[in-house]
Amino acid sequence: MGMDKQESVKKLFTAQSAKVDTNKGDAYYDELYLKCQARLDDLKKLDPLNNRMDFTESIEDQGLERRDFLKWASATTAMLMLPASFTPLVAEAAVLMNRVPVIWVELSDCAGNSEALLRSDGPKIDEIILDIISLEFHETLQAASGHQAEKQMNEAMEHFNGKYLLFVEGAVPLGMDGNYGTIGATGETFVDHLHRAAAGAAAVVAVGSCATYGGIPAAAPNPTDSVGVMDVVKGKPVINIPACPANPSNMVGVILHFVLTGSIPELDSLLRPKFAFGYRIHDNCERRAHFDAGEYVEEWGDEGAKNNFCLYKVGCKGPMTFNNCSIIRYNEGVNWPIGVGRGCIGCSEPDFWDKYAYERPMSDANIKAPTGGVEKTVDEFGLGLLTAAGIGIGIHAAASAIAGKRVEEEGES
Repeated sequence: MGMDKQESVKKLFTAQSAKVDTNKGDAYYDELYLKCQARLDDLKKLDPLNNRMDFTESIEDQGLERRDFLKWASATTAMLMLPASFTPLVAEAAVLMNRVPVIWVELSDCAGNSEALLRSDGPKIDEIILDIISLEFHETLQAASGHQAEKQMNEAMEHFNGKYLLFVEGAVPLGMDGNYGTIGATGETFVDHLHRAAAGAAAVVAVGSCATYGGIPAAAPNPTDSVGVMDVVKGKPVINIPACPANPSNMVGVILHFVLTGSIPELDSLLRPKFAFGYRIHDNCERRAHFDAGEYVEEWGDEGAKNNFCLYKVGCKGPMTFNNCSIIRYNEGVNWPIGVGRGCIGCSEPDFWDKYAYERPMSDANIKAPTGGVEKTVDEFGLGLLTAAGIGIGIHAAASAIAGKRVEEEGES
């Protein structure tokens, strides 16, 4: 790794913009509460944008009780990093989700993020919200096709001009004048399609790693010259929800925040909402205690793997990956990759396919641990390791190796 790239990695992992301020003071939250109340009062005056059953009926239809809904509202309030006093407002905002129109377009992608929304194990609050939301256009889910689909999208953009949230799934190919990707009966290029859809949007939400950074389509050698949405759309608020696929809870959280406040959530330097990407996987990992104890899986299927030891030495990139996977998980919070014994591949970070998606630690990051604990204690012994993949990663493994070598040398002498 060259020095320039090494420095850029350091800056990415230690960026102050990733730090989360979870307590902004009573005055800030009092003002925000009043702002949210006024926003919801305005939305109540509007008619629902679709003819589907209302939220209360949907909950009853799925056999859920109001207590279940309030539990969800409380958890979602915490996820959005709001005080518990906002729970009634979050619940009210969920009921009013069908007042905000959503247009969803797909570009160079596998539709994995759409699948993530559809493939839930059973009815839950997030699903019900997506059932009642005013989804005005979605190429994968709608029945219309060809000229009829284009007409539907044009009408939605015209009717809700300046009001809709534009969700974009997939990378944007710029090569060959954009002709690596065309869509619809007119053969419009993906890049032109995106520009046209973004023009009337209140905000643009890039969903998944392909839409945020280019993802796998942009992996080396990137023959289609694919990029992320933020590299194309200018002059509009852009919110990135990376991961492969993005967690549906984070998608719902962004919509809910917009319904609640009328604005986009606080973003980090990569335009990711801090409520979802303000944590390192490593900091909240269920295997963190094994890392601190120097207990690692050395190879797949060994005793460490059977005992759920830390996966860093077999390539886990949790120490340099910002996401809330370890907190909210997938499939109704049942599990996540590390929980099933597979290390994180950093899919919510830029260029993850080229930089992180391999089964070995990332070498030469040389990032010193800024905090205390076991990592700093070992670091202070002067090991000077360059195998640290994240903030202080690899220190324990090297310490064990050095200790073992000394024992061998003493035995030989």
